[in-house]
Amino acid sequence: MADTDHIDQHILRELARDARQPNTALARTVGLSPSACLRRVQDMERAGLIRGYRVVLDPQQLGRGFIAFVAVGLSEHSKAAQSAFERAVTAMAEVVECHNITGTFEYLLRVEVADLSAYKRFHTDRLGTLAHVSRIHTHVVLGSPKDARG
Repeated sequence: MADTDHIDQHILRELARDARQPNTALARTVGLSPSACLRRVQDMERAGLIRGYRVVLDPQQLGRGFIAFVAVGLSEHSKAAQSAFERAVTAMAEVVECHNITGTFEYLLRVEVADLSAYKRFHTDRLGTLAHVSRIHTHVVLGSPKDARG
């Protein structure tokens, strides 16, 4: 873990809230000069604490308003089976997140599609046809009162 002080932590909170704010505004908010603030941000980038900046898309505006978290169980627990599964879902545009998890399922996917019938097609024709997929458990998102991804 990187060494951070309370000012670095304040900078990180502010960048997580709005990474596009000008350095001058960020510096003013955290109580530093612009040059000192920029130096701290660049140090955290070099140290790998800040890995990048992303755009956060609105799935509804993109025609992908049906969101589900899908737990997937594999019938085989080999490295080859996991690698094949990971390669396959990485290539699927509907899968926006894939996490290898512990418990009764091996993977948790965040899936975004247009609607229920699009999800059924994805579930039946794409995910359900992958080798070693033995269980699929779907949780449909009704709302997201907190989403810290951006």
